[in-house]
Amino acid sequence: MATARKSSPRAEREKSVEDIYERIYVAILEHRLQPGTKLGEERMAEIFGVSRARIREVLAKLAHEQIVELYPQRGAYVAKPSIEQARDVFEARRLIEPAVLRRLVDTLTPEKVARLRQHQELEADARRRADKRAVIRLSGEFHTLAAELAGNAALARSVRELCMLTCLTIFLYDAPTAHACRNDEHEKIVDAVAKRDRAKAEKLMLEHLEHIESSLQLDVGNGEVDLAEIFNS
Repeated sequence: MATARKSSPRAEREKSVEDIYERIYVAILEHRLQPGTKLGEERMAEIFGVSRARIREVLAKLAHEQIVELYPQRGAYVAKPSIEQARDVFEARRLIEPAVLRRLVDTLTPEKVARLRQHQELEADARRRADKRAVIRLSGEFHTLAAELAGNAALARSVRELCMLTCLTIFLYDAPTAHACRNDEHEKIVDAVAKRDRAKAEKLMLEHLEHIESSLQLDVGNGEVDLAEIFNS
């Protein structure tokens, strides 16, 4: 019997840029990586078992999306949005996300409604289990899912980036994220979309974003973190 071909140790170690990017993205989304955390190339390469060149590719991608800030001679740091930048992010979201819902309603199918309901149930289950990390991550992913289902790739990319910057802002200014996204707000938005009520869906989304923004509090304190512990957890 033929034996299965084994991938080389090098191939197993050399994780793709996208794989590492997603690990960092989720760590930020779940509030395990704080704004201002240094992402040292050598340490990250050791943790992920890849070359420093591969880590530089990942950091460049994150910097392009404003998730990471690169400083000459200093290295890469998780972005620390200022209050002004935070306001800009919410202003952009108020302009973009109602447009996302309009397009979603216009292209709605039973399958898209089912995807939204399924995600909504995942959020509800995370809340029942008091899994704060999952609640935070799924709350952000709700908005990116809606944008992806709307079918405009440019809008989806923008919403994904804005949601990440929102997550950093919430962490930085110590808003209680698990409560900022109120339990029933996503459900009400989905109900309005399912009924093809564009006006109501847009209104609910704007109210939802206002609730999140109004919970921001200025708190710039950040401590040292163990990168290995974050990515090995």
